[in-house]
This record gives sequence, structure tokens and C-alpha cells, in this order.
Amino acid sequence: MHRILLVEDEAGIADAVLYALSSEGYEATHCLLGSEALTLLAGAGFDLVVLDVGLPDRSGFEVCRELRKTSEVPVIFLTARASEVDRVVGLELGADDYMVKPFSPRELIARIRARLRRAVSIKRDEVSGEGWQQRGAFTHDPGGRRIHYHGVLLVLTRYEFGVLALLLGRPGAVFTRSQLMDAVWSDSADSVDRTVDAHIKTLRAKLHAVRVDADPLRTHRGVGYSLEP
Repeated sequence: MHRILLVEDEAGIADAVLYALSSEGYEATHCLLGSEALTLLAGAGFDLVVLDVGLPDRSGFEVCRELRKTSEVPVIFLTARASEVDRVVGLELGADDYMVKPFSPRELIARIRARLRRAVSIKRDEVSGEGWQQRGAFTHDPGGRRIHYHGVLLVLTRYEFGVLALLLGRPGAVFTRSQLMDAVWSDSADSVDRTVDAHIKTLRAKLHAVRVDADPLRTHRGVGYSLEP
């Protein structure tokens, strides 16, 4: 049985989500505050977090930022903020999905199922271990989700890893923003193209920190991105 943590201070929404979760066989825990959520997440094994952005004590964005320092548990934001900027901020902080209120509990359950399937798939790949693959200055361990650049292990977020791993799979091939979105953010209907640009920017910064004189990521204006072959 999967364990879900719901962090939501609006009673009506919380009741509807908790009912939907229990009807689908999930074990759900509910709390009202961001600080309480972080305490629960530090001490219990949850499989996914449904996190409201507008909490009474602190922003859900702050909670996600703190959580990502120690955990890769999937996070789905619930929020009344529908602007593109807020969606981009949430996804860049490491959230896996973003639902705008009002929303359908049935759609939320569908997104939870998709995220949990992906999490299980990632764990299966990590256990299987496909071994290291050499790609120029890069060495890539797909099963272990590790990438070295000039012998240095890169510390990447899940989305940075997803983008770089996809480019490493076909050096020289140009991927459009839409292709990158479909491959890396495939279950997030609210993702936007700008978040691809933002992750390319952070990837470049991490690669430059290893070798300031090299830039293996190529920008193809009006099209997308590739990795130097």
C-alpha cells in the first residue's frame, strides 16, 4: 500500500482528496502546516506528497525547497496560482507536477498513479544497473542515474539528469523543446517550454564549474538543443 502525505489547510479540499485517496486504496496522512509536513517526512516513509502552495505558516515552495535537500520523494503541487511563472518556479524547485484549483480529485488520482509508476520504474532501473557508458568527456551510468564529466560526478536534480541523459543517448542529435518536455516531464500537463531553457542554463553552469573552457551543450535557435558529438 502506497503512503501519501497531503499538506492542505482548506478543509473542503482536504476532505475530498482524502476520500479519493482512501477509495483508491492509498494510505493517506493529512497535515495543515509546512513545518509539520517536514517533520513527518523526516521520520516516516511516504511514497508521494500532495502539497498546497498557500499554507498558513510557510509557502509550499519553501517546503519543497527544504525537502529536496534530503529527499527525492515525488511532489505534486496544489495551488490557486495559475500563472506560468508560478508553474515554472514550482517545477524548477523539483516538484513533479502542478495542479491548479479548482481541480478534479479523479484527475489528481490519475496523476498520482502516473508518478508512482515512474518512481517504481526508476527504482527498478537503479537495481538492474546497466553499467557505465563512455560519451566523450562524459561517462554515464543509466541504471545508477549517475553522470561523470571529465571524471567529476555531477550533482544533478532529477530533471537535469533526465535532460542530460537524453542528450547523451544521441550525441549530435537536435532535440526540440517539445521532445525534451515529452521525454522528461511526460506526465505534467502544466509544464511549459521555458522550464527546459531554465534547466539547460543550470546544466551549463554545472558543466562550466568542472571545465570553464568547454561548452558541450549546443543551442539551436528556434529549434532546441543538442550535445556536442
